[in-house]
Amino acid sequence: MVSSDQRRRQLAREKFERQQQRREEARRRTRRLTAVIASVVAVVAVAGVGAYLALDDDGKKDKSDAAASPSASPSPSPSESSAPEPAMKIDKTSKYTMSIKTSQGDVAFTMDAAKTPHTTNSFKSLADKGFFDGTKCHRLTTQGIFVLQCGDPKGDGTGGPGYTIPDENLTALGKAGADGTVTYPAGTVAMANTAQPHTGGSQFFLVYKDSKLPPTYTPFGTMDDASLKAVKDIGAAGVAGGATDGAPKKAVDISKAAVAKS
Repeated sequence: MVSSDQRRRQLAREKFERQQQRREEARRRTRRLTAVIASVVAVVAVAGVGAYLALDDDGKKDKSDAAASPSASPSPSPSESSAPEPAMKIDKTSKYTMSIKTSQGDVAFTMDAAKTPHTTNSFKSLADKGFFDGTKCHRLTTQGIFVLQCGDPKGDGTGGPGYTIPDENLTALGKAGADGTVTYPAGTVAMANTAQPHTGGSQFFLVYKDSKLPPTYTPFGTMDDASLKAVKDIGAAGVAGGATDGAPKKAVDISKAAVAKS
């Protein structure tokens, strides 16, 4: 017999997965729309500058309408996600620490490059460029799964770095159970994605309480005790408006993020 707590966790997982699936479907629609617009622009360009400028006005209107539509892509645009990931520059035999200064306290976690070289390399490259500076952790969940999600430059769950990285280390948390999930222990740092393979970008989530999820999210970091406590405090304060999934009530603004060899 399934307990009420187990049922709540199952519903939360299903909701999470539905959201990720909707994002991927919207992404595909945006790709098709972008391809059509690109074709039209190419044809009109041949007709002359005057015609191009007229189309540009229409193009702006189309983009505005798309942004207002619920079918607008909530994931990186096709042009962004087609960029290559950063060249490998880290030492794959070493461990690295990512240190994040936030408005709710410092958070740090260790990354093992031997297990997640692409993810570790990407985060170091982004941090070195100041990519995370001035961003915020836009999402907190307090039922079923317990995570704080960060790393979106847009702050609304739709942004990315302009490229994607491969999934890594997916077997680290063990074999999935009968419900298709594994436990992501408190203190784990893992990659967010669109529910499709190899679609991670810059968004990541900090697990502040054991959470059951499908083993499809790259676990690439482990928080220290002080950091876990800071994230737990954010979780304890809850979600803005009293919901169980949304912006954290305690705003988490990132002022600086850095990655260094441990």
